[in-house]
Amino acid sequence: MSLHQLSAHALAARIKSGEITALAATEAALARFAAHNTTVNAATDILTGRAIARAQELDVRRAAGEDLGPLDGVPFAAKNLWDIQGITTLAGSIIERDKPPATRDGYAVAAMERAGAICVAALNMDEYAYGFTTENSHYGPSRNPHDLSRSAGGSSGGSGAAVAAGLVAISLGTDTNGSIRVPASNNGIWGLKPTYGRLSRAGSVMFVPALDHVGPFSRSVADLALAYEAMQGQDPHDPAQSWHGFQPVSPLSGSGVGGLRIARLGGYFAEASQPEPQHAADQVAHALGATATVTLPLAAEGRAAAFLITACEGANQHLADLRSREADFEPLTRDRLIAGAMLPAQWVTHAQRVRSHYRAQAMAVFANWDILIAPATPATAMPIGQASIELGGKTLPLRASFGQYTQPISAIGLPVIAAPIQNAAGQLPLAVQLIAAPWAEDKLFRAAFALEQAGLCRAPIAPNFA
Repeated sequence: MSLHQLSAHALAARIKSGEITALAATEAALARFAAHNTTVNAATDILTGRAIARAQELDVRRAAGEDLGPLDGVPFAAKNLWDIQGITTLAGSIIERDKPPATRDGYAVAAMERAGAICVAALNMDEYAYGFTTENSHYGPSRNPHDLSRSAGGSSGGSGAAVAAGLVAISLGTDTNGSIRVPASNNGIWGLKPTYGRLSRAGSVMFVPALDHVGPFSRSVADLALAYEAMQGQDPHDPAQSWHGFQPVSPLSGSGVGGLRIARLGGYFAEASQPEPQHAADQVAHALGATATVTLPLAAEGRAAAFLITACEGANQHLADLRSREADFEPLTRDRLIAGAMLPAQWVTHAQRVRSHYRAQAMAVFANWDILIAPATPATAMPIGQASIELGGKTLPLRASFGQYTQPISAIGLPVIAAPIQNAAGQLPLAVQLIAAPWAEDKLFRAAFALEQAGLCRAPIAPNFA
């Protein structure tokens, strides 16, 4: 088996055993980027010198008898809104390109490297994380490895494409309104959006501080858990972080879903989609023994509130540049940020009230249920350049509509694992959301591993890149 086909878990084991070196693993990942990045456009920066130096250092330390961590020598890549020492943090923009290189790594990147991993690339994204398609006019679109004419999703599109194409086994993304779960669905890979505040966002370019989350992508549940655990830790540099009794997750223990109360979300989450996502959610519900269907009150209102909060806070982050460098923004981003800057304060204040009420309603649901199941996207990946989509008998804007099932969940900070389902040959993959109450990620990992073990949810490398 080629190195790029190995899971991070298996690759780390081979490196620890001395079967291969961290340098060999790193050079193999760099070779994959050299061979395929022009095709999928996942990365904006390849960190060749940094990655090789890091791998050589780890090999020397391992030879000296050091225990270097659970991700010893494993290459990974990070969305280009994280600071990575030695390169400029682009955040998908040309405005940020004028700034000097970062002098140190952002928290998540540094945490992965403390666990022994090696950052090999910075990954393409929607400008300032405001989008669901990674059709970036500055750096080009990231392409879906399953069908290069289609979107890799966004805003963490490069992160999704890099894992699906087998360039790395793990990548890092961010999720404000669905930017981990949408690429996970489009690319057919695992994605985790933890509880709001669980993982530090320090050292990244924020989009909407009230809604921003960080999390990993992978092709296996065990790798997702490795990355999630690596990024744990208290960090005073992110005021939103809340250290809340983290318990290590052990999906390889196979503890199953016995005792978990699991239900399928209906109502809002069963409306306005193409048939495939609903069928995928039904398959997951059946596999997990979920026979009940419940509703999440005020989901539509919660999504509307998140729209207003996103537009307002996003505009506030970039107001100075909107005034002085309007022409340098991605056109689609610029127009939405300008609209957000003009929102009346009373609208945003009311949106926060609605969001608070919606959160209380959701917590009442979780008094009776441990995991809720819903589609991640209303359709499979759409063609690059397509502007609208037919859903529920209506023609809707495509970019905004791809967050209709994810946005109500991140609006109130709930943890989610996106579980991928590979459709029949020639058909595109999808993911289903496994949703839990805050701080209950361990329950999600139990369900995800059960689905993986059953063979329903899996994430192979896209066939053309295997």
